[in-house]
Amino acid sequence: MCQTGAQILFGFLIGVAFTPRFAALPDFDKNLYTATVILGAVATGALIAPVAFHRLLAGHGMKAELIHIAGHLIATGLITLALTIAAALLLLLRAATGNPAAAWALSAAVLLWFTTTWLVLPHVVLRRTTARQAKTGETGDASGFTSPR
Repeated sequence: MCQTGAQILFGFLIGVAFTPRFAALPDFDKNLYTATVILGAVATGALIAPVAFHRLLAGHGMKAELIHIAGHLIATGLITLALTIAAALLLLLRAATGNPAAAWALSAAVLLWFTTTWLVLPHVVLRRTTARQAKTGETGDASGFTSPR
């Protein structure tokens, strides 16, 4: 789902440069737009890459390597997607509100939300699950299900 969302966002971002209002943007906003498009391209590429890896390497006995690399690519894609969304929001709010301070504050709050829900919360859940498994003797399998030892 993130892969499709990143592709759609990237597509919309590309179109911004071809609108009549783009030429009138201040230099800061044009530079912010450029950075946002680059982040969007990196996010899209990182989120699509595991599919390419799977297609090219499936059947070669490299499942562990594929899973390891896919995990890193997806993490990179999610981080750059969060940065892309925050930067796009900053650009939009700067133009829509005319209040740079509010735009920065709201964009930072959204980025903090992504950091909390996409990074911190999963680590908290993992730590708690690991502690519970150590107490109860459960082990997790690749599917995420636990079973008694």
